[in-house]
This record gives sequence, structure tokens and C-alpha cells, in this order.
Amino acid sequence: MTFPVTDSSGVTQIYGRRIQRAQVRENGKCTIKEEAAKLWLSRPIDGVWNIAALQACDEMIVCESIIDALTFWCNGFRNVTTTFSSSFFPEQLKQGFLQHGIKRALLAYDHDEAGHKATERDKSMLADLGIEVFRINFPAGMDANEYALTVTPAAQALDLAIRKCEWLGKGMWPGQSLPGSTTTDAAKEEAISVEIVSAPIAKPAAANENQPQTTIEVIASPTPAAPVEVEATIGDKEISFTFGNRSYRVRGFEKVSTSETMKVNLLVRREELFHVDTFDLYASRARGAFIKEASTELHFDEQVIKRDLGKILLKLEQLQDKQLASLEESKSKTVELSEEDQQAALELLKSPNLIERILGDFAACGVVGEETNKLVGYLAVTSRKLERPLAVIIQSSSAAGKSSLMDAVLRFMPLEEQVNYSAMTGQSLFYMGGMDLQHKILSIAEEEGVAQASYALKLLQSEGQLTIASTGKDPGTGRMETQEYHVEGPVMIFLTTTAIDIDEELLNRCLVLTVDENREQTRAIHDRQRHNETLEGLLSSQDSASIRSLHQNAQRLIRPLAVVNPFAERLAFVDDCARRRRDHMKYLALIRSIALLHQYQREVHTAVRGERSVQYIEVTSQDIALANRLADQVLGKSIDELPPQTRRLLIDLHAWLKQQCEEHKLEQREFRFTRRNIREALGWNQTALRKHVERLIEMEYMLVHRGTSRRVEYELMYDGRGREGQPTMCGLLDVSKLPRPSLSTTHGSSPLDRLSSPPSPVSSPPSPVSSPLDHPKSAPLSPSLNGKKPNENNRQSHS
Repeated sequence: MTFPVTDSSGVTQIYGRRIQRAQVRENGKCTIKEEAAKLWLSRPIDGVWNIAALQACDEMIVCESIIDALTFWCNGFRNVTTTFSSSFFPEQLKQGFLQHGIKRALLAYDHDEAGHKATERDKSMLADLGIEVFRINFPAGMDANEYALTVTPAAQALDLAIRKCEWLGKGMWPGQSLPGSTTTDAAKEEAISVEIVSAPIAKPAAANENQPQTTIEVIASPTPAAPVEVEATIGDKEISFTFGNRSYRVRGFEKVSTSETMKVNLLVRREELFHVDTFDLYASRARGAFIKEASTELHFDEQVIKRDLGKILLKLEQLQDKQLASLEESKSKTVELSEEDQQAALELLKSPNLIERILGDFAACGVVGEETNKLVGYLAVTSRKLERPLAVIIQSSSAAGKSSLMDAVLRFMPLEEQVNYSAMTGQSLFYMGGMDLQHKILSIAEEEGVAQASYALKLLQSEGQLTIASTGKDPGTGRMETQEYHVEGPVMIFLTTTAIDIDEELLNRCLVLTVDENREQTRAIHDRQRHNETLEGLLSSQDSASIRSLHQNAQRLIRPLAVVNPFAERLAFVDDCARRRRDHMKYLALIRSIALLHQYQREVHTAVRGERSVQYIEVTSQDIALANRLADQVLGKSIDELPPQTRRLLIDLHAWLKQQCEEHKLEQREFRFTRRNIREALGWNQTALRKHVERLIEMEYMLVHRGTSRRVEYELMYDGRGREGQPTMCGLLDVSKLPRPSLSTTHGSSPLDRLSSPPSPVSSPPSPVSSPLDHPKSAPLSPSLNGKKPNENNRQSHS
């Protein structure tokens, strides 16, 4: 029989045993006697037998021969190796102990003179290496193999010998039990008391098969083991465990949001070997597959990996309980403001010129122009506290500043009340039931990123909630069943887009804010960008943080009160088409948002009906006046058949064309031009210009002519009517006819004192056949809102 001895390079030595016959002369007679011969290859004995055990365990049983080591191995004690002889301790084995971090060595040498000498020699050497040394004592004259053959059952006899081993040195006192067990089954985690009921061990005669063998009766009385305290290194994104020479890394644990699953990414490694997988630790089949694969890859016994996973699972459950408790606490916990911060926030909310202060703080934080858009955006995100909040889309061409405008508004809002995404898939909103979206801001960087989720966004904005029925597998039975997912609103939705044509359904539900792309605005932005590079700009940017913090604290103090409009039945609105029904809802929500923002300047009333009571504040005429001015600028664009950028191109093109006709003394219908002429004259880029020109041709504002050399020429059919301003909302209530609010309900000087007067009321809506360009121009916002000085004609009309 042969036994290979290997190292990392392969087989280094072969040990052999054979039964051979020899003539022996005793008392003058020759007899034939069988004996076991030990054979080795004619080369130095090196290598490590059962090196996998060193890689998997930190406690090793050391025998004199391979036969003795195999005796332990076959009886379930796999953490065993051999020195090959009692005459030396192999250098490779000593280096293996050091390399793999062996902590304890149990010397199972023969109970004879050679075994005693080897024990005395090796215990000092191993102790010098920092290894605790024990000796397994066999009956006199026996080795491990002979002991196992003599005493039955062999596995329990060897286990008893191991547990009664003698401590020889380094750090432990005689009689103390081993910190760990050398058995491979689960019972080694328990304290087992062993009682021997037997006669003294005697070596049986080889020829007498009738002589009874000594037996050992093992009475195991397991007691519950004390909870093992597992040490874990917890980082931001991973948790690490170390058991002997095995290290584990857990990732994805922070995503576990329920106590019913424990899906993590688990890696186990030993030196350069590793195994990694993502699975649910609660799933028995997946856990078993991981144990099997890991034990194969790392040359571990499966029971070792199984016990490690049990310890890791118990520790992760403890951490999960703390994580879920912390999550619930964070959901219910509100940001506590200091008395100083609360007083500063209240002073802002009670300021009589609150609107001007908001616009001034935007300017102080570096947001140039866009006065109407900034104010409407601020009011819209404030409306998240209402039962039917507003939704906003900021529209502009690429690089015009739509994202900067949205970020500027969001920075004034508390971070804990925002949910920000770059994109969303079609079904993602339906499965967000675990998140608290109620009365929060849902902002998406680009409308294109939520094209697949547009249907869900529409429902969430209109109905204030989402419900979906989906099929899923019951974790208990494994059968498919219908499951219901619910997302509770209301939610304030904030989007940006570069699209000219916005989805009609989404457009009906949102306020559309168009970024100012005029040359004057670009020049002002450049001036601000250069100012930011100076020392004064650097110091100003540091002050912006305190301004934003002030507004965030003020928003935290705003309560979700009900808003009652005592003038509601006297309001008027355009009713020329069915779409105005939703525009009217936006207009009313804008009024409620203004009133909600000024709640600390209003008296809070309480209405009682039966056992129910509700607190509310009332709208003032000033709120309606401000809403009229903002609706005129924002909702007024909804009655225009052209997108805002296309309208701006049309007006600029007509002005340039009129100038060219005067210089060349031509009629407008005689003047032809190309897209190249437009690019050179107006400075538009080719991509944007092509889209807007196609829209003007489609809407019959321009006519296409074929010129020479296949060149396309155009004729402008637009005669300039309505070019002095955008179409405005007609039919709004004349606020001057409303009763002036009393001092107890006003929030200081009227914002209209700093804005221009409202548009003149119209007795009836415009005729459906009339062009939007025929509508009278509304008075623009004052310099405090649009950054431009009104001309003399405007001042005369205002008077």
C-alpha cells in the first residue's frame, strides 16, 4: 500500500507499507514470521501530508506515521498530519504551521521511549513558535492505530483521548479544556462529559479471537452552549469577519430593509483562494450551495464553512434588528432646531416683505435673473405640504441653465424632504412602498430619464397615490399569488427637459417654466461667473450656505394646514377649451401655495363639525393678486400654440427681417432667406434652429421656396401681430374690486406695491377663432421680478 506526500509543486515523496515474510531462528529452530516493512523513495523526506488541514484549521493533531494520521482521519478527525518518523520534525511542516497560523498542536506520538523523546524535543520547538502544545496519551506501548483497533468504538475512544490530552506548555494550565474542539461534527461546539465504564485496557492476544475486547461507553450529556460573541469589523459598505485563517466579507447588508430576507454578497477567502456569491442567507438551498462551492474552492471541510455561516447569520440578525430600529426611528424623527435657528426662521416667515426677501436671497446665492421662475419654483416646492401640490417642468435648450435653476430651488429645501433621481424605470414608482414619499419633493434630472415612468408620474400627480397588482411567489409556500403594492402621496414632482414637444398628458398636469435664453441674460450670467472668481465672490459663496440653511429651517417650520379661499366663488378663469380645467386647478393651487407660505402672518382658525375639527388659514386678496401676476407669466404661455423658444425665434426673426426690408427697400413677401442667414444674424445653433424652423413651417408661419443650386429658401408669413409680448391669461379677476384685507389678516405691505398692476379684466373669454396673438399684452413684472426697466409707454399704460 502506498501513500503520496505532496506540496504545492505536486508529489514529493511516497511512503509504502508491505507485509513480508522472514525466517527467524529461535531456540535453534527456524520459523517464518510476517512483519510490516516501511519503504520510502530514495530521496529526502519532505513535503506536508494533508496540507489542506493546515489551510482550514488552526488546531492540528500531529502523529508519528501516516498510518496513525489516517486512523484519526478515517474516524472523523480531519485536522491531522504527520512527521513521518519519531526521529525528526520536518522543516516544511514547521513552516506550514507558521504560514497558516496554527495555534495549537496535539502530539499523538507512540507511548514508548522513542515517542517520549520526540515529545520532549518537539514541545519546546513548537512553544518557541508561539504554539500551545498538548500530548494525547495512549496506553503503554500503543500508538494511535493500535489503540483504535483495540478499543471500540474507535471514534469515541479517540475523542476521549483527545479531550483528556495533557497540556505541555504556553499559556494554559493543566486540566483546562481546549478552547475549541477537534471533532468535525456539530457536537464539538458543546460541552460533553465522558464516563468510562471498562476494565483496564489490555492488549489482546493476536491469535485469540475469543478474548473480549475492552469497550468504552460514552455518555454524552450536551448542555446548551453559551452564545458565541462574534467580532465583526463594520465599515461603510461592508462587514468583515475572521475565524482562524478564514476571512469573510459581507456587502449589500445596508440594503436589507425587511426582517424576512437577508440577501447579501458574501466572500470567503484564505490567502489567495476565495469564493464569492450573492444569495439569501435565509434560503437553505442557496446557503447549502455556497457551503459546497466554498469548501471545494478553499479545500475546507463543509462543516467548517457551515458553522462559520451560522455565526455570521446570527451576528447579521443582531445588526439587522438595530438597523431596522434605526430606520424606523429616522422616519419618525424630525430635525430638531435650536432656539436661535428657530427664531431666525420665524423672523423670515413673518417678514412683511417675504417675497422680496426670497428673491433677494436667490440673488445673493448667485442665481441671476429668472425672477418669475425662481418665485414660482419656490412656491411649487412649498406646495408639497398641501393635499394637491403643484408639479413643475423647467424647459430650455441644452446648457441654458435649467438644471442650475432647479438645483438653486432645491437647495432652499430641507434635504430630508427630497427624493432625487437621475432616471426611473417604468415600474419603479409602483414598488417604492417602502419609502416615505408623502409630502416630499420627487425631483428627476431629465424628463427623458422618466419617459418609461411617465404614466406612473401622471397618476401620482393626479390621484396622489399609486396602487398596482402584481404576481409574485409566496415565500412560505412557493406558489404564485397576486400581491398588491401601494405608494402613498401626495408628492411634489420637479422635472427638467430639453424637449420642445412635452408629453401632452404630463404638460397638462405641470407648470412649465421656460428659461430666459436672451443675450442680455447670457451676458449677466457671464458677469456673475467672472465675479465668482474674485475674492469677493469667494466670500459671498461662503455666505450662501447660511442663507440656504435659513430657508431650509423655515421650510421645516411650515405646517400642512388647510387653506380656505373666501373669494373662491368670485374668481374667474379662461374657459375656451377643456384643457383649462386643469389649468384652473394649477391657478387655485398657486393661490393656496402663496397663502401657505405666509401662514405665520395669518390667524389660524378652527372649524368644528360634529366630533371632527380642522385648522385652516384664509387666502387674502394680496395672495390672489400675486397669483394673477405669476399665472399671467406662466399659465399664459399655455394658450400659445407655439413653444416659448419657437415664439422667441419668430419674434427675433421678424425684427431682423423688418430691418433688412427697410435697408433693401423690399416688401416682406419679396425677401428670401436661408437657415444660414438666420444662424449668422441671430446666433442660433444648427440643431435648435432646425427644430424650431420645422415647427414654424408646420404652423404656417414660414413658407418654403426652392432656390438655385438646390438651396432651400424661406419666406416669413408672420406679420408681427402680438410680437410685443407673449399671450397672456385673460379672464382673471380684477383684484381691485375685492375688499381690502384687514390689518389682522394682511402679511404686511402688498407685494403688488412692488409689482406692476394686474391685467385689465376681460368681460368674456376670447373667441375660439381669434388668434392668441390678438390678445392684449399684460403688464410685465416690475424690475424686482424681471430685471428690466419698463419703458415710458408701459408706465403710461400702467397709470
